[in-house]
Amino acid sequence: MDSGARRRLEGFFTQVGDVLANVKRRASFATYALGLLSDGERKSMEPIAARACASPDKTDAVHQRLQGFITDSEWSDRSVRRVAGQHAISAMTKREQISTWIIDDTGFLKQGRHSVGVQRQYTGSAGKTANCQVGVSLSVATPTEHVPLDFELYLPESWANDPARRKEARIPDDIVFKTKPELALDMIRRAVEDDVPFGVLLADSGYGDSSKFREEVRWLGLDYAVGVHAPTKVWRADRFDCRRGKPISVLDLGLDIRKRGGFRRVTWREGTKTELSSFFAARRVVPCHDDSWHVAEREAVWLLIEWPDGEKQPTKFTFATLHPNTTKKKLVRIVKERYRTERVYEDFKGELGLDHFEGRRFRGWHHHVSVALCCYAFVVAERVQRFSPQTRRQKTADAVARAA
Repeated sequence: MDSGARRRLEGFFTQVGDVLANVKRRASFATYALGLLSDGERKSMEPIAARACASPDKTDAVHQRLQGFITDSEWSDRSVRRVAGQHAISAMTKREQISTWIIDDTGFLKQGRHSVGVQRQYTGSAGKTANCQVGVSLSVATPTEHVPLDFELYLPESWANDPARRKEARIPDDIVFKTKPELALDMIRRAVEDDVPFGVLLADSGYGDSSKFREEVRWLGLDYAVGVHAPTKVWRADRFDCRRGKPISVLDLGLDIRKRGGFRRVTWREGTKTELSSFFAARRVVPCHDDSWHVAEREAVWLLIEWPDGEKQPTKFTFATLHPNTTKKKLVRIVKERYRTERVYEDFKGELGLDHFEGRRFRGWHHHVSVALCCYAFVVAERVQRFSPQTRRQKTADAVARAA
């Protein structure tokens, strides 16, 4: 690490330390964060403690101190995450504006049944049902950078409603069962309260299928581009954005558009080997669903339909509240920004130990994630400073190596 990076890291640690407001917590945070930023293969508490000690005789004491800091210490995750987010966003927005907010979730594979929130459940990161925890995240992105701001652990009802398991994992009394969209809305509200610069909110159909989720996002002042499932029904909209005809599923609408030759190939960016492209159609529609809104008050939105090469029918459907004059190419490029989060998760887990936490308690999971979010924020800020816009897509590991 060069002298400039060292000064910036010390300054950043000082900002976090001011929130922690305790000399011992400051020291433990620094030890744990440097452990996550290091080149060590395993980034759980015990290996971090071992690498931090010049003398093996002191490893046990450092391990106990880290365990107390992560598992039991009563410091505010939100306050620490706010400092981290401000640090990264300040660096990112010196070059580019925030363009999107991304809601997604990822799995943390586990053995056994005692880690808080673990059960057999589907995780997109593994592409299957597995024994795992699931975390819901909120990230923000510019056209070239992407940083996670917040995470919530999804607690299945088998945990949230089981007094014995709650006691074992020390789940606070005020934590109740919430769906993933409800957890996502909690994080979005916090980001709005913290004056995070607005962007278009992106999410898959696990969130977009909820009309309540979409309505709350709009009430909070954000545009969205969110996935919906094929059976979702809509009315076609005329040039005045008024509904016409009978409700039709988005799948059937896509099939009808195909008969009329309405799909066109759109390229959204250059891949590592070839252009990334697919066939798309876009139409103005009015969503049709049961909610508290009168039909006449419902907002017309864009429906973007993707029909990839070789598929027998359309596979992806997106509602977007962007301006009626938005071009199809812009719609596609915005929607496809969501998939960058998959790479962020890979880097976050592979380079910064996001999924290395071995504790079983609720507070410990969130504290570990908070320190990891700080590390990612620092890496992103360093990468923005070191690389031009043309080269900033380099692997997070490059920046980690320089920061560590």
